[in-house]
Amino acid sequence: MKHLLPLAAFAAIFLAGPAQAGLFDDAEARQQINGLKQEFQGRLDTVSNGQFELANQLEEIRAELARLRGQNEVLTNEIESIKTRQRDFYVDLDNRTRQLETNSQAAAPTQQGGSTAPGGGNYDTALGFLKEGKAAEALAELDQYINNNPDSASLPDAHFWAGTAALQTKNLAASNKYFNTVLARWPKSSVAPDAMLGLANGQLAINDRRGARQTLQSLISRYPSSNAAQTAKQHLSSSATR
Repeated sequence: MKHLLPLAAFAAIFLAGPAQAGLFDDAEARQQINGLKQEFQGRLDTVSNGQFELANQLEEIRAELARLRGQNEVLTNEIESIKTRQRDFYVDLDNRTRQLETNSQAAAPTQQGGSTAPGGGNYDTALGFLKEGKAAEALAELDQYINNNPDSASLPDAHFWAGTAALQTKNLAASNKYFNTVLARWPKSSVAPDAMLGLANGQLAINDRRGARQTLQSLISRYPSSNAAQTAKQHLSSSATR
């Protein structure tokens, strides 16, 4: 019996060996599975964070596109307003030159020397330059005409068109000088309301919306029945002076 006990103990140890090995294999497998789970969860978190960041970027892009669309709409409206003002300007210019031509032809028989153009032709030349879009050349001609004809009856118109030409060349100081001269010396002239409208356009050119609004309101108050006052009302009702 004494010899059987060590043998039984050895057999027990021998038989327990594979079972313990199996337990160790299960523990290692569980450890590997847990590692894979953690790795997968980490990757999932990374993907989730990436999707969140992408969603934020997409939202920022949408907001930027909306802002750009808004700016584009504003610019489009301003461009259309400028086109309208420019078209009205040339229509008015054409009407004025036609009227001048009619008046010159009617007065031609009574003028000495048969000249049908005031100031030896510089005035007509200047208006021709304006119709062709040559504002700088028109301004030079009008300056010459004004200096050479200080007593001409056409001086109010000459100053108005000089201010208009200067405004087109973006010489705001010169345009303001000519327009203000019209208002100071010939406030009852037919071009006085247009001179005030020119001042407002100059203020809009430098984005002085408040000043332009005040000038337009003053224009309507001083010359309520003029065509320029009607144009001023249209400006005030648009977004250009708000």
